[in-house]
Amino acid sequence: MIDKALLKLPGAKKMLGLLVGLAFLQAIFIIGQAFFLALAITHLWEGQVISEQWRWLALFLVAYSARQGIIFSRDRLLDRFAEKNATKLRNELLQQLFYLGPKIVQERGTGSMTTMALEGIHQVEEYLHLIFAKIVNLMLIPWIILVAVFLLDWRSGLTLLLVFPLIILFMIILGYAAQSKADKQYQTFQLLSNHFIDSLRGIDTLKYFGLSKNYSKSIFKTSERFRKATMNTLKIAILSTFALDFFTTLSVAVVAVFLGLRLIEVKILLFPALTVLILATEYFLPIRDFAGDYHATLDGKNAFSAIQTILALQKPPLKSQQLPVWQATSQLMLTDVAFTYDQKPALSQISLAVKGFKKIGIIGVSGSGKSTLINLLSGFLRPDQGKIQLDQQQITAFEQADWQKQLIYLPQNPYIFQLSIRENVAFYTPEASEAEILAAIDAVGLTSLVQELPQGLDTVLGEGERNLSGGQAQRIALARSFLDRKRKILLFDEPTAHLDIETEVELKEKMLPLMKDHLVFFATHRLHWAKEMDYLLVMEHGQIVEQGTLAELLARKGAFVRLVTSMRGERT
Repeated sequence: MIDKALLKLPGAKKMLGLLVGLAFLQAIFIIGQAFFLALAITHLWEGQVISEQWRWLALFLVAYSARQGIIFSRDRLLDRFAEKNATKLRNELLQQLFYLGPKIVQERGTGSMTTMALEGIHQVEEYLHLIFAKIVNLMLIPWIILVAVFLLDWRSGLTLLLVFPLIILFMIILGYAAQSKADKQYQTFQLLSNHFIDSLRGIDTLKYFGLSKNYSKSIFKTSERFRKATMNTLKIAILSTFALDFFTTLSVAVVAVFLGLRLIEVKILLFPALTVLILATEYFLPIRDFAGDYHATLDGKNAFSAIQTILALQKPPLKSQQLPVWQATSQLMLTDVAFTYDQKPALSQISLAVKGFKKIGIIGVSGSGKSTLINLLSGFLRPDQGKIQLDQQQITAFEQADWQKQLIYLPQNPYIFQLSIRENVAFYTPEASEAEILAAIDAVGLTSLVQELPQGLDTVLGEGERNLSGGQAQRIALARSFLDRKRKILLFDEPTAHLDIETEVELKEKMLPLMKDHLVFFATHRLHWAKEMDYLLVMEHGQIVEQGTLAELLARKGAFVRLVTSMRGERT
């Protein structure tokens, strides 16, 4: 049940040492409780007055309070330990996702990665809080209690000793069944997460083609699979809990019957018999506690294993190179660059040459390879083959610090943080002054919105706060991007794909002046952007099938003209 990787977490071994010490003290106080309570009851049975038992009852209360104090202290320690490591694990996971780039998200699914970073980390935190204490208590407390029982009555101790392995064996058998069901449940949950996220992303397209109702049936079937997997897991969990309660209760009952018979035959005194009976219930308590949280620990273990799998992924090391800052005389050349995704060619024979500041449009229908090319240029993906030259200096990939620190990247769906407008705009440049922030906001046409808000720049955005339209969110992201004017390379991955045409035209008027004196790669399937570009790359099936200026492409009457004809709903 305990993952070996847990022992490699910071502070794990120290925490285990503390838990062992606390479990030992807890066992001593459990025995003390039983001893003092049994002593007081025995004295009352023998006819002593209750006023003479306050000493034993007080000692019982001291032992009980000390036991509860240990449990409280243990939980506080585990809370801090679990929270600290869960936070560290979340940061490592996010850093790894940024390091691995979009490829890992495409392979595992956006929904799966989102679920892992949110719900998965929460499950791991609960797992860390539960598993250490449960395992230590299970391995230590019953055996200390068993020693005390043997000292009081070896026959009862032998009974408890023989029953315990049988219960453990039965729980192992049920545990394997629960593990199998939990694995299937987790896989189905990941599938449902990916399915749901993909459905949300494509809902407009599905509605446009009249497929939204049919697709809802697919979502229903996937959610039903998850429901059935969850119910099957719960059946095993409930069965194991019932079986454990039954066998432990039966075991305590057997001990009680034999003690009662021996009391009648005067073969044992009341004090040891009563103490053993009280300790018998405590003897089985750690395993009952463990079984009660078994399903939660399974979920946490699955999430922890999945996160460890992601963290273990490594890219081949890439030699860092010193690269020049892009300027008006800089040159970039790609020759026969190719990239394969999931054993299928995503890009092939990509060749282009760029010099200085220029607006380069990457035109093509969805799935033509535009986003993959942008991800390659940003350094998120490494090419499988080909030649890349930057000012006559050859590099193997764009995953270079000196290249990436010159980039500004704007995706289709920019993320708006649950922070103020000021903090959102200055997220990457926190040292920016208020005047610079206001200038960036004015440049993207958000001044009137900020002036209308009672708190102005300090208005908090995000869930439960001020909501933004798609166009306003894009403007915030655009202001955030252009606040740093030192970065001269702009990568746009269909930034206006989800906007209505009126909002897009208005936003375009704000974007074009900000592209001046920059190298811009602008991926889009909206053809009205073509006339704003200095140079166009037309993509089909992962290849650049045509390139040149707008006038040259129109004159050739080739792939670009065919694309314009097939997308008659747009104007060039």
